[in-house]
Parts: sequence; structure tokens; C-alpha cells
Amino acid sequence: MIHKIAVLGASGYTGAELVRLIATHPTMQIAALSADRKAGMEMSEVFPFLRHLSLPRLQKIEEIDFSGIDLAFCALPHATSQEVIAALPSGLRIVDLSADFRLRDPAAYQKWYGKPHAAPALQAEAVYGLTEFYRDEIRSARLVAGTGCNAATGQYAIRPLIEAGVIDLDQIVIDLKAGVSGAGRSLKENLLHAELSEGTHAYSPGGTHRHLGEFDQEFSRAAGRPVLVQFTPHLLPMNRGILATVYVKGEARAVHRALADRYADETFLEVLPFGALPSTRDVRGSNFVHIGVVGDRIPGRAVVVATLDNLAKGSSGQAIQNANLMLGAEETAGLMLAPVFP
Repeated sequence: MIHKIAVLGASGYTGAELVRLIATHPTMQIAALSADRKAGMEMSEVFPFLRHLSLPRLQKIEEIDFSGIDLAFCALPHATSQEVIAALPSGLRIVDLSADFRLRDPAAYQKWYGKPHAAPALQAEAVYGLTEFYRDEIRSARLVAGTGCNAATGQYAIRPLIEAGVIDLDQIVIDLKAGVSGAGRSLKENLLHAELSEGTHAYSPGGTHRHLGEFDQEFSRAAGRPVLVQFTPHLLPMNRGILATVYVKGEARAVHRALADRYADETFLEVLPFGALPSTRDVRGSNFVHIGVVGDRIPGRAVVVATLDNLAKGSSGQAIQNANLMLGAEETAGLMLAPVFP
């Protein structure tokens, strides 16, 4: 069965990544693409790397006929998705890639995003889209909220350790490095080549990064009590990729075993042999996550390193994986592309 797909916000990085991945999907067909400022343009004009594909012209969301659409990916900016999705047909299945529905508590949303939620009923309906941990809920969901790319990386490294009870929940430090595409495609002075290249810097330090809202929500839920982590992201002058180095108090072999056991049957999660560590280049352009564990020189402490591609498994690839479940397709459909190397 062929499913008709709409991509809203197709002129951004995650929109383009959705189109790239759907192009080889066996059961998805792109029926509509939307953009705001670039409405009326061909996708090949916006992204020449997609010129080999036959795609619908970009149009305004209000111009799309949703009557024949089976599922819509919403790749719009934060705070825009909630109002757009609230106005879409009530029977339309939706995977949202923004932050608008990730947090279940309206008060938490207002705390981290600085404004009241515009669609609290939908916020309560949305299922959190970390596929390997919410697979059953996602299958029956109408609205799935994609995770933050940083939040996904940290959770893949830590959630199984919380569930297995092998670490001290009050001593978790996440040091994360992210590529520049995670900041989106809008023009920003600090992302110009001359401003960004040949250096790196920490940002949102001291507990101010918005993805901490997801860590608080998900880790506390998994533990059954409040869990607060230390988290500092850094921006690297590379296009794609996230690498999180996580410091935990726990026996290193037990930490490695908990991760290996939890992900033993997960296609996209690869736990390396003990002592081996991954690189962002190992997963570039793919839906795979690689995780490594080493012991620390301080007894009873371990270092977990997790890496994924922020545009793929951290966003658009995750979105397609969730859509596969929602549409009854093979979960891995369209997502088995090998990483790009070099």
C-alpha cells in the first residue's frame, strides 16, 4: 500500500532530509510540500541535490488539499507548529519535528520556552517520539512529538542505565558536541563561516538549555523520582553529527552490560565492545546510533560515549521510523542506508 505524505516546512534542513530519505521509501509517496517564503518554487531550486527527484512544487500550507494525505511531517520552527497542527484536519496523522509537543506538562513548556502553549489539548494527546522506548504508544498515536536531537543522544546513553539501576542518579554529567545544522537554516551571524570555523564554544551553560526539559521529564519518569543532570552542549564547526560524552558513577562493566542487553534487538542501536568508542563519522547520514563504554581511572566510575546524526536519527530519520509504526509499515523501511564515509 502506498501512503501519501505531506512535508510541511520542506525548505529547512530537516524538511530536506525527510525528502531525501522518503525518496527511497517503498511505501511513502510525497504528495505535498510546503514552504513560506519559498512557496511557488521547485524543490530543486531550493535544494539542487534533490533535482533528480520528481517532486510537487512548494506551496503555502493553506493551499494543500489534505483530503488524500495519510500522514504529515511537520518540520516547522518551534512555536509555529502548535498553531498549524491545531488547524489541520482532526483525522490526519502527524509527526511533529519541532519542540512544541515534547513536554507533557504545560507549566514545563512555559518554563523552557517562555510562553504558554497554544494547543494544550494536543499537548496532552501527543506521544513522545523516542522510538525504542515508546514503540507501542507510537503505533496507535495520531500525533507524535519528535525528540530534540541532543535529548535523544543523551537518553540513548543513559535511559537503560536508569532502568537497570546501575548508576548513581545524582551524579550524571553530559558533555555534548553538536554540528551546526542543529541550529537550523535561518541566517544567524554566529553561524557564518568566518564566525564559526576554526573554533568551538559552549552554549546554554549552567542549566539553561531547553533540552534539559526533556531530560528532566524522561529521566524522572524512568526513575520514578526526580533526576537532574548536568548538561553542557558545545557547537563544533562541522555540518552534521552529535557526540555526547557522559560521566556516571557506576561499575563500568555493569554499565556496558546494561546498554548491550537493552539494545540487543534494536536494529539502529549499536553498542560497541567494551573499551571501544564511536565517532560522529561512523554514523553520518544514517539512522544508526553507536555507543561505547570505558572505565575511568577512578574506581566505580564509567564514561559512556554516544553518537548519532542530528538530522537523521536525531530528527528526520527518527520521524520516518515513527511514521512507519503509525502507518503499519516495516519499522526500518527507507532507513537502512549505510553511513556516508569519508
